[in-house]
Amino acid sequence: MGPQARAVCSLFLLLRVLAEPDQNSDFSLAGDYLLGGLFTLHANVKGIVHLNFLQVPKCKEYETKALGYSLMQAMRFAVEEINNHSSLLPGVRLGYEMVDVCYISNNVQPVLYFLAQEDYSLPIQEDYSHYVPRVVAVIGPDNSESTITVAHFLSLFLLPQITYSAISDKLRDKQSFPAVLRTMPGADHQAEAMVQLMLHFGWNWVIVLASSDDYGRDNSQLLSKHLARHDICIAFQEALPMPQPSQALTPWERLRLKTIIHKLEQSTAQVVVVLSPELALHNFFREVLRQNFTGVVWIASESWSIDLVLHSLTGLHRTGTFLGITSQNVPIPGFSEFRMRRAQARPPASNRTSLKATCNQECDTCPDTIEAFNTILTLSGERMAYNVYSAVYAVAHALHSLLGCSQTSCSKEVVYPWRLLQEIRKVNFTLLGHSVFFNQNGDLLTRLEVVQWQWDLSQNPFRSIAFYHPRQRQLRDVGRVSWHTLNNRVPVSTCSKDCQPGQKKKAVGIHPCCFECVDCLPGTFLNKTANEFYCQPCPSKEWSHRKDSSCFKRRLVFLEWHEAPTIAVAVLAALGFLSTLAILIIFWRHFQTPMVRSAGGPMCFLMLTPLLVAYMMLPTYVGRPTVSKCLCRQTVFTLCITICISCIAVRSFQIVWVFKMARRLPRAYGYWVRYHGTYVFVTFITLLKVAIVAGGLLAAPPSPTTHADPSNPKIMILSCNPDYRRGLLFNTSLDLVLSVLGFCFAHTGKELPTNYNEAKFITFCMIFYFTSSVSLCTFMSVYEGVLVTILDLLVTVLNLLGISLGYFGPKCYMILFYPERNTAAYFNSMIQGYTMGRD
Repeated sequence: MGPQARAVCSLFLLLRVLAEPDQNSDFSLAGDYLLGGLFTLHANVKGIVHLNFLQVPKCKEYETKALGYSLMQAMRFAVEEINNHSSLLPGVRLGYEMVDVCYISNNVQPVLYFLAQEDYSLPIQEDYSHYVPRVVAVIGPDNSESTITVAHFLSLFLLPQITYSAISDKLRDKQSFPAVLRTMPGADHQAEAMVQLMLHFGWNWVIVLASSDDYGRDNSQLLSKHLARHDICIAFQEALPMPQPSQALTPWERLRLKTIIHKLEQSTAQVVVVLSPELALHNFFREVLRQNFTGVVWIASESWSIDLVLHSLTGLHRTGTFLGITSQNVPIPGFSEFRMRRAQARPPASNRTSLKATCNQECDTCPDTIEAFNTILTLSGERMAYNVYSAVYAVAHALHSLLGCSQTSCSKEVVYPWRLLQEIRKVNFTLLGHSVFFNQNGDLLTRLEVVQWQWDLSQNPFRSIAFYHPRQRQLRDVGRVSWHTLNNRVPVSTCSKDCQPGQKKKAVGIHPCCFECVDCLPGTFLNKTANEFYCQPCPSKEWSHRKDSSCFKRRLVFLEWHEAPTIAVAVLAALGFLSTLAILIIFWRHFQTPMVRSAGGPMCFLMLTPLLVAYMMLPTYVGRPTVSKCLCRQTVFTLCITICISCIAVRSFQIVWVFKMARRLPRAYGYWVRYHGTYVFVTFITLLKVAIVAGGLLAAPPSPTTHADPSNPKIMILSCNPDYRRGLLFNTSLDLVLSVLGFCFAHTGKELPTNYNEAKFITFCMIFYFTSSVSLCTFMSVYEGVLVTILDLLVTVLNLLGISLGYFGPKCYMILFYPERNTAAYFNSMIQGYTMGRD
């Protein structure tokens, strides 16, 4: 017989061994339709030893798992409860075949047995649509690795498989696993529940310990993605070594565990997330106790969050606070009594030498283990049992629909796996107050619970402190937690302390959770919802102090009447207006006198009238700026100044022309007199200024605007369009040119007769206007503030006073106090004397 023939014969013998269980065993029950059950009654970590031999691994040689046996009893309880109540499947009796998968070691043999027919054969066919295996559905196994292995076989036959605790998100892929359903939320929700727990307590600096197998690698990668989305940083991540089946520590494993615990002691993180099967943690926590490492929060994944053996480790409560993510607690009436009754019954041992003896369908130590952990199982509320219980009921409801059951009977027709799978996907019923239905991924989205481990024998060892709702992806109803800290304070696990309001974060290192706090500068604020690492500038009309988290509106400032500078300038302007009005009256009354006629005659009134109008523009500089006020400043006032300056310039030119050039260019002088050259010049300059002002208005509309005061950013200066200042020098350039011309002509005529010699007065007016205007333009180009408005107004009033008093003042003085000099004879004598002197 060749090697292949021997292998086939051995496989046949394995199926025969699994085919005929002891009728008195807890592992089997005859019925019209059988359910397969896969449970971990013994814990073999990897179990690679049996791969050297072609035989079924002997699970009984490994550690007994009380929780696995309890879950198997939950399936038995559900089947017997359905059989004893005829309302769901009247006239139909459910049976079961359950096998110990020994964690992940015994997966293939039970699947082959479930798929085989009554003659223990598994034929090779082209179409399995009408193939009827031994069982109609399989409940289990418990872990993801075993579930995936089993699913690869069962999915080929579309045999329904409902796992009660496998969370791997690979099982959501219905292309690869079309027949897998789950009565527990997947790994994505487990990770999100952990993250929500960390966010609730303000932990953003955690340590992740993951087993060095597929479970640890897959779940640690998934958790890392969830943590990154919520800005939670991993201080460091380590892989826990997977122990040997004997649980004996090798020297390398012991050194590895010591290194990990040393890193835990050195880290500032106070929260440790452990993603590992429970069997890989026994040696780890023994080493934790040996190293006397304490003072952290342990967050358990669902694989060990309610592990009874770890909970019973002596002194484990001293290592910190234990929080775990597990399935919801749904009490099943009568189950605790049923489980203990079956444990105390102690079925007779199987004849292991007989060919009919069961293989991995025996557990002599299970009843004793159940009795040992009965108190903790009862107090814990039989967690996970409801997942098995609801899985069995889901199959029963699908059979009810498929068999067309009424209240009294069901048609016992052949049940094909693929048809039953379709019905299971459509079930929707209420069981013990909870809805049971599967979503498109085949998941039953039941609530998850966050539990805290307690060691008071009179209390629930796994007390619920919060609930996670998968549909809303929210953590709710967070209750009181008994922390290991002094005064029961919530442990702090952050790389850096939270910044105070108005402080931005400055990253330190590679982790965004590690940072320094830097005050936001004045004029900026911190918007935490937008970016905690950047201080945003305040809007243009707002400001902030150093370390502010919001901006406040700046105080609007403009030139007001009650201020002392304004009052002083207003008094000065009022005096100027009154003096100019007095000059106008004096000149009007002495219009025909030589003094008035020598000053320009009618042109004097052309100068005095705009001066009065310019004085009346004073209120446009005070008070809240408006469009009309700004328009007056940029048009009426500047035109008045230009008319005055042009009159003075042409007057100084005319004096020089009369006394020095009349005799040299008599013909030109005749044209000047005949065509009123003085008024033509003033008109031309006025029109030119109107064009300049119009261009300035188009470039900078006269609208009030606000801008910050550089010397005091807490205030906003409300003034006319500040862009007007950029064109101020251009707008004033014509007046400056006229003042320079007036000065030049006046300087040329400095030797004229005293009565006609106005050079010194014109020189004074033009020099004062030129220097003050240039100084003002220079000041306004380098400084912005309310002082600019005050200086602008002051310089304007002084220029007006310079013209009215500097030019007209001396003449009024002569008219009022020296009337004898204001006669034609006196002026003629002065002219004759000047002429004789020149000759």
